[in-house]
Amino acid sequence: MSDIVLNEPRSVVRKFQARPQHEGVGAIVRRSIGRYELKYFDPFLFLDEFSVSAPSGFPDHPHRGFETVTYMLQGAVTHEDFEGHKGTIGAGDLQWMTAGRGIVHSEMPAAQGIQKGLQLWINLSSKNKMIEPRYQEMMSKDIAEAAKDGVKVRVIAGEALGTKSPIYTRTPTMYLDFTLKPGAQIQQPIPTLWNSFVYVLEGDGVFGNSRSTPVTAHHLLLLGTGDGLEAWNKSSKPLRFILVGGEPLGEPVVQLGPFVMNTQEEIDQTIEDFENCINGFEKAKHWRSEATIGLDY
Repeated sequence: MSDIVLNEPRSVVRKFQARPQHEGVGAIVRRSIGRYELKYFDPFLFLDEFSVSAPSGFPDHPHRGFETVTYMLQGAVTHEDFEGHKGTIGAGDLQWMTAGRGIVHSEMPAAQGIQKGLQLWINLSSKNKMIEPRYQEMMSKDIAEAAKDGVKVRVIAGEALGTKSPIYTRTPTMYLDFTLKPGAQIQQPIPTLWNSFVYVLEGDGVFGNSRSTPVTAHHLLLLGTGDGLEAWNKSSKPLRFILVGGEPLGEPVVQLGPFVMNTQEEIDQTIEDFENCINGFEKAKHWRSEATIGLDY
């Protein structure tokens, strides 16, 4: 990767392990961003590594004011919402959902065994919080990939190794899934004003400084300032991690569960809208997902 030279590589300024916790109905998540140690990492609200088996899952629930990015690692999940949108994403597939002014949906296992994936919540600026909901979905075969010198990258959003993703990000975002063979290393540029982090999925790697202690799976690494990330796989097994970066919004954040706005007054209005099925939640009144009909939720 000698054709990329970073002037100021980012160092790891904070590291902690994402430990399992219960979420939804019977689901297990490893939450790294959005827990008490790290409530918010502008513009990122949550990062969950989830594990779920039927009949457990994430039954009908609302959202407003942000985007959810679901990236499947194993198995499959079916999504339904009150607009009539329904689809299943399997291993390697992506759903980039803009909740905007309001959506009620369910996310339930679509296969036998354990379904695993990542879900990232990205905040929206005040001007975009009340836009109409929309989806960008991409099958695994259509996600941009590149490989060089023992490094493979899947470009979920942004650009890496000269390859760009077609995903449109309202809040400017990069989302890269790297796999490094033993002995491989990378230098990946990151816009200097963006916040960024690494989440390790498999193996162990060295990040930020070649003399640093290797980091193992389920660890979140917050990166400091600089123009990019340096990482090395000094082990005998493959290293897989995601690198995510985003442009900070610099706006106040008021969150109540699945609602994320800028002021308490807007949260109060959102609760009123949802309870009365108005202002974007009209269809919630008589809707229930097919996946939860007959289940005792």
